[in-house]
Amino acid sequence: MAETNEAKRMTPAEIAPPQIAPPQRGHQPQAIGVQTLPGRNIRILGVPLDLGQSRRGVDMGPSAVRVAGLEARLESLGHQVQDGGNIAVEIAETQNVGERNAKYLAAITETCKHEAEQVLEILEADQIPLVLGGDHSVAAGTVSGVAEFYRRKKKKIGLIWIDAHADINTPETSPSGNVHGMPMAALLGLGPAPLRDIFGWSPKVAPENAVLIGVRDIDATEKENIRRAGITEVYTMRDIDERGMRTVMEEALRAAGRGTAGYHVSLDMDWIDPEDAPGVGTPVRGGATYREAHLAMEIIADHGRMLSFEIVEVNPVIDEHNRTADLAVELIASAFGKKIL
Repeated sequence: MAETNEAKRMTPAEIAPPQIAPPQRGHQPQAIGVQTLPGRNIRILGVPLDLGQSRRGVDMGPSAVRVAGLEARLESLGHQVQDGGNIAVEIAETQNVGERNAKYLAAITETCKHEAEQVLEILEADQIPLVLGGDHSVAAGTVSGVAEFYRRKKKKIGLIWIDAHADINTPETSPSGNVHGMPMAALLGLGPAPLRDIFGWSPKVAPENAVLIGVRDIDATEKENIRRAGITEVYTMRDIDERGMRTVMEEALRAAGRGTAGYHVSLDMDWIDPEDAPGVGTPVRGGATYREAHLAMEIIADHGRMLSFEIVEVNPVIDEHNRTADLAVELIASAFGKKIL
């Protein structure tokens, strides 16, 4: 049966456009892409160290990340940013390689000691350290500086280690002698002794507050070192595949934050699949996707307990049009509060 004209007629209320209530006093609409966390006072510190591994090029990582617009990106989020420049680092050609089971250990230790002092000064100035590596051996210096600062306040810190590798070899277990595979062991008190004993005490992090995320390439000898160190929170790529990034990150952050002032985040770019991050020191297939990596950083920002951050192993020599450094900047921005909406 055909509808009548009366049935088709709309009421004035239906014709009028919907009325949107004005914002309440003191409320401002949220702009797309703008972080909602309070602005932070950040100091960038470059540590262009490449003595910890055999493949050269990661010493240019800090410059590549800066060129990708790091400072401007953070400032656009409402943060105050100061670039503290680079720590002076010796090059391999001028150094004695030393023992083959811990190559360039003396020079790496000196760099990490200097770095630890700088990180301590940054925190004492009420700033957030943002460290750009270099190879992952720089973490021994970064974490030592953060741990010392909070130790003086009678507090301890947690450690979120996001990496394709566990980096928990010692000189006795390392198949290569490359020190960038040893910083986690040093921070947990296993050695090597010079890196372990920065500031004269060890371990820098309790094993129950140390978390490995995304590992997929672990030496056979490292498995025993993980047990020796007492780490129980190890999330492999299989865990992420099966359980999802959100579940893994929520559990990891709870563990790292339990009884601590907060946690340091150490992000090795080789955690991400080489399809998205080709310019890294030691690429391993099967890593986190672009979106998984961003989600992890966004969850860290949501929790609001990050004390310091470092990103390492960007190698522009083998990168493609600075793609890996660009991604590094994006991930740092997500960790410091950038949101999609």
